[in-house]
Order: sequence, then structure tokens, then C-alpha cells
Amino acid sequence: MKTKYRAGDWVVYTKSKVSVAPGPRAKDVTAASKGESYSYLVDKFWVVEKVQDDGKLVLKTRRGKLHVIPPTDPQLHLANWWQRWRYASRFREITKIHPDSGSQSNS
Repeated sequence: MKTKYRAGDWVVYTKSKVSVAPGPRAKDVTAASKGESYSYLVDKFWVVEKVQDDGKLVLKTRRGKLHVIPPTDPQLHLANWWQRWRYASRFREITKIHPDSGSQSNS
């Protein structure tokens, strides 16, 4: 299956979460009907570890966890130039700690 993603690409995955105390990076925060919790979105900065034969992406997190995500997931996109510049340290942390991940030059 053909995909626009390659190993080493920097990607952003917008993850939905629910908790009683959203963190500082939370966006689109919505309180539950009685205010006991909040639902919100958080951008996760991951690196493509590999593209599987079926086209699904294996994404690596900063702590070394792996997630398998289809490339058509609407919550996933390649990091744009602003995100690559602004969050370069987050992406580089993944490739520095886990050198088996590809690296992407963005200097």
C-alpha cells in the first residue's frame, strides 16, 4: 500500500483524553455535564519507526512505546514547518534516546 509517510518522518497525533485536570498543552477543553471531568485534545509528537507491508505506521513515542496507526487516521499528520521548528527538541529526543528510529534533518 502506498503512503506519504516514511520511516524517520516526524508526525503529530492529536489524542483525545479525559481527566479531572487537563494539562497545559490541552486544547478544545470541554467540561462534563456535571463538571466532574474534562475531555480535551493533546498533540503528541512521534516519529515513524517503520511502515508495515499493509501500510500501517509504527510510531515511536518519547518513552519508547510503539503505536500502530493507519495512515488515513484523521488525527495524524506530518509535522508542518512550524511544528518541526517549535517542537524539534521533542522529536530529536525520540531519535536521540532511541537511535534505531530514523532521524529527519530540519536545521
